[in-house]
Amino acid sequence: MTDDSSLKAVGWARSLPVSSGVKAARDWTREHLETLGWSRTDPDTADSVLLAVSELVTNAHRHAGSTAQLVLTWDSECLHVTVHDESPALPEPREASEDALGGRGMFLVDALAETWAAYPCPRGKEVTACFRPSQAQPAGR
Repeated sequence: MTDDSSLKAVGWARSLPVSSGVKAARDWTREHLETLGWSRTDPDTADSVLLAVSELVTNAHRHAGSTAQLVLTWDSECLHVTVHDESPALPEPREASEDALGGRGMFLVDALAETWAAYPCPRGKEVTACFRPSQAQPAGR
């Protein structure tokens, strides 16, 4: 048997019905960023995560019209932010006119996250964005 004590992952999951609003997703995520210490040690990355969560949950509520399943996973290197919704349509960054009120969400996620990807699932899709702390010391556990 091998010793896997060097592998550490921390994860949290929350179901967010459309009626819960995006603020609930941000507040819940902020609490978990605080447990990782990011609010104190890396506030810029924490703000980027919160903005990406807002965009991804908004997309799930607005475009899929479904509950958003929000999962945060910290693997000691990267915080994976995943949102699952019931729509099979994968997101794509699209051009928005200057006076458009929307259409920039995935451009923001693309600009904020180190990487992001969307995957079809049997009952919808998952969109995952990854964030690395900018500090030299690893955050969290």
